[in-house]
Amino acid sequence: MSSTRREKRAFACALCICAITLFVSGCREDMHNQPKLKAYRDGADRNPVEGTVARGSLKDDALIPASMRKPGSALPAASPAAGQTSPTASAAPTASAAPTASAAKDANAFPFAITAELLARGQDRFNAYCTPCHSKLGDGNGMIVQRGFRRPPSYLDERLRNEPTSHFFDVMTNGFGAMPSYSDKLSPEDRWKVAAYIRVLQLSQRASIDDVPPAERAKLESNAPDTKPQGGGQHQ
Repeated sequence: MSSTRREKRAFACALCICAITLFVSGCREDMHNQPKLKAYRDGADRNPVEGTVARGSLKDDALIPASMRKPGSALPAASPAAGQTSPTASAAPTASAAPTASAAKDANAFPFAITAELLARGQDRFNAYCTPCHSKLGDGNGMIVQRGFRRPPSYLDERLRNEPTSHFFDVMTNGFGAMPSYSDKLSPEDRWKVAAYIRVLQLSQRASIDDVPPAERAKLESNAPDTKPQGGGQHQ
């Protein structure tokens, strides 16, 4: 066999080897593309194994997370339907222990006692996440609204003053209209605290001197500036 024929055969063999190598490498299965059944697809969904214990944040209640409930506590009484409550009653809902049963959608109560420390936390979270749209007064005239963004409803409107407390928690959890969910930014506890501070805003913007406790009212009146004319005589 001549050297030329041997060279041609060697070249043909090398070419075949290259072609086979390219073909095989193009048929490989990467780990992210391996054949398998995926949950909730391909008929692979199934019930948890008997005796499975939930870990982390168990969302077995839409309004009251498990971490805020106390054993043996009762569900707070729901408020009357919207439009049947007075603004004062809506603005000052009762504080109660955390419920063990599923909270009603129209629950007008909190899962903990309202304290000054709790309201301070609610104000802090409200100022951080809510004021850009709702403003510090809650009237819906926040800074981005002043720059052309869609204006949210005012918390001071009668409709929202008559909404149950759970409405604000639900909106922060699930979003509403143009407002997205804030569940990834506010913990369930902080959402309730923000709702409590919203009630404070609603009450404060409609409060009068008669709403101040007598002891505190005396302090305010004693510190009020004297508006009587100075000099005691008539102008010449």
